[in-house]
Amino acid sequence: RSHHPVAEMLDLPFLPFCVLLGGLGFVCVAFVSAWCQHWRGGFALDGSAQTFNWHPVLMVTGMVVLYGAAALVYRLPSTWSGPKLPWKVLHGALALAAFGLAVLGLAAVFRFHNDHGTPNMYSLHSWLGLATVLLFSCQVGAAPTPPPPPAPRLPHLPPLQWLAGFSAFLLPWAPAWLRALYKPVHVFFGSTILMLSVASCVSGINEKLFFSLKNGTTEYKRLPAEAVFANTLGLLILLFGVLVLGALARPSWKRPDADSPDSCQVPAPLR
Repeated sequence: RSHHPVAEMLDLPFLPFCVLLGGLGFVCVAFVSAWCQHWRGGFALDGSAQTFNWHPVLMVTGMVVLYGAAALVYRLPSTWSGPKLPWKVLHGALALAAFGLAVLGLAAVFRFHNDHGTPNMYSLHSWLGLATVLLFSCQVGAAPTPPPPPAPRLPHLPPLQWLAGFSAFLLPWAPAWLRALYKPVHVFFGSTILMLSVASCVSGINEKLFFSLKNGTTEYKRLPAEAVFANTLGLLILLFGVLVLGALARPSWKRPDADSPDSCQVPAPLR
């Protein structure tokens, strides 16, 4: 089959692409950590403004970088043969770590708001961010198993449903026809969650800059060094999300379907 020469020049193998993407994810985490440490006063657990600084770091690390890594597990060529269970465990561990960091990130911002009398859930960023975490919990927790009773104290973070969803993905309990029926929904919402995560992070960076620089010595509109740095962070996060979605959409990087019973287990999110 003939290929266009320009397309062949841009045909980067998956493993070098993974190295590039991993480096970009590390840069995103390093940038958000440096922003909070250098310009926002560092980190603490006492309910002060330094407690809030955990929020952007944990959200970028969990909902963007780790979530993107979990999404690409099944694009690794080494996963295309042999049993899928070890890779499903790796995928599940990355997704669970991403969700855990997101929960801690929400706890940090709610702790800061409550200790300072700041209203919760009034901005577009907060609505978008909480909707993303809710959708993430339902995406994994929506596996075809009987739903557990809701948690009365934290209704927006259903841990029992989360654990039930993971057990259903890792163990072939559901019938094959139901898993096949659920797969398109799972794939669609998986990519949607990543896009929402990127949008939440970018809007949160912009909101934080407006609040922090409003009473500062240099206004946001005058583009001080902090604004340039944080705006660059937003662009890096956006680039990371676009590259992950591009890798997921590339047909040549998808895991070939097989007829073995093991390969017919529940597909991973975003596959």
